[in-house]
Amino acid sequence: MKLARTIGSMTLSKSHPAMANAKLRLVEVVDSIDRIDTEPLGGDTIVAWDLCGTGMGDLVALAEGPEAAQPFKPDVKPLDASIVALLDEVEL
Repeated sequence: MKLARTIGSMTLSKSHPAMANAKLRLVEVVDSIDRIDTEPLGGDTIVAWDLCGTGMGDLVALAEGPEAAQPFKPDVKPLDASIVALLDEVEL
């Protein structure tokens, strides 16, 4: 699981039928906890399925790989990342 911040949204003109009604967000991965309050965060930009109804600038938890599709079982979704939690604060 990674920390990321939503920086935008994405729409698809054509997609796989399993992606119908997908809310896709662009997220920037937090590359260092020291930079969590700076913009840009400095990490990779990823397209993720939004399961939490996030908005612009929200800090989120990001699941990648097979774990990203777990909430949709037994349906199969062709995705590699999903937003699984909206974070209010991070305390170390």
